Amino acid sequence: MRQQLARAGIELRISKKRVKNINFRLKPYLLMVSVPLRITASQTLYAVARRVSWAIAHHPQVLAQHHRKPSASVDSSDADQPIYLWGKVQALTLSHDETMAYYRQQLSNIMPSLFEKWQPIVGAYANEVRLKKMHTRWGSCNTRARRIWLSVYLPAYPIECTEYVIVHELCHLHHANHSRAFWQTVEAAMPDYQQWHSLLAGKTGQLD
Repeated sequence: MRQQLARAGIELRISKKRVKNINFRLKPYLLMVSVPLRITASQTLYAVARRVSWAIAHHPQVLAQHHRKPSASVDSSDADQPIYLWGKVQALTLSHDETMAYYRQQLSNIMPSLFEKWQPIVGAYANEVRLKKMHTRWGSCNTRARRIWLSVYLPAYPIECTEYVIVHELCHLHHANHSRAFWQTVEAAMPDYQQWHSLLAGKTGQLD
């Protein structure tokens, strides 16, 4: 598998962590696999083998998106970088702090209507919604407090991505883990969720 990936220019990096499921993250020239501590080597190899073709097929799209650097304006104070709002380039010149404030305001403005739309569909209701500057996650859910956090970076992407994250976190109010039942609940609420899930994961899609 490593040789097959290497021929496609992809390094395989496997690490054991305190996670519940095997997680795959495809980045430029790198396939990162996080494995639960209890998983055996044979189980790991089987899971990775099933993802090799997927990684090789999607890697060119990951590279293309990386070279476009659509989110560079989010993480950089370089005013020459384009500012994206809901996946479209804006005629704006903003510093990093100004961009963060802009995204926070845009997300705050639209959140009420999106939660009003999706909570009845999912059949779950949050007690509180907050925004946070998260670099590695698009959202999180405290099921006990029924509190949902959304990443302030979401407005850089098509609005459907924000809707997907809302649906994803609301579904955690039904299922705290990422079980089959959880994903079935997500799909029932949002049948095309995979498209937006994949875009946020850096696998497919353009932002303009």
